[in-house]
Amino acid sequence: MFAYAEAEDIELRLDGAETQVRRPHAGRPGRRAFVSGKRRQNTIKTTTFSDGQGRLLYSGAERPGRMHDQTAVRTEGIAEQFRIRPGVKAKVDSGYQGLAKEFPGQVTAPPKKPGEDACDGDKRAWQEARRRQSSARICVEHTNAELRQWAP
Repeated sequence: MFAYAEAEDIELRLDGAETQVRRPHAGRPGRRAFVSGKRRQNTIKTTTFSDGQGRLLYSGAERPGRMHDQTAVRTEGIAEQFRIRPGVKAKVDSGYQGLAKEFPGQVTAPPKKPGEDACDGDKRAWQEARRRQSSARICVEHTNAELRQWAP
């Protein structure tokens, strides 16, 4: 997928989605790993890639719900692909701030919220930058929603 994105000059959209699953059987090792801290339910996380038009390019890297999005990307070796292929660019959400810090020219994350003591101009600029980033990433959210619609 990274070779395709580099060859076709496609900017990737990356997101993680949580899907509720049945509770693993009692006594199973790692049973607690499926409990998500965000949803307080048994979930699995799936990493999804799409292009700018919302076409699904890859859906995989499934991990237990307790694992953070960025950790799943690093565990699967996806972060290493950015190092190998410096021409690939991606837009991500705030769950991947560290990935954006590590690959500043390739991965774009929304800006951090200004502090309470920031002036109104900075707050408005942050809201506008966040809105633009969200508008560019909405296609991967639609891809995640489409995958949920087809779930059994």
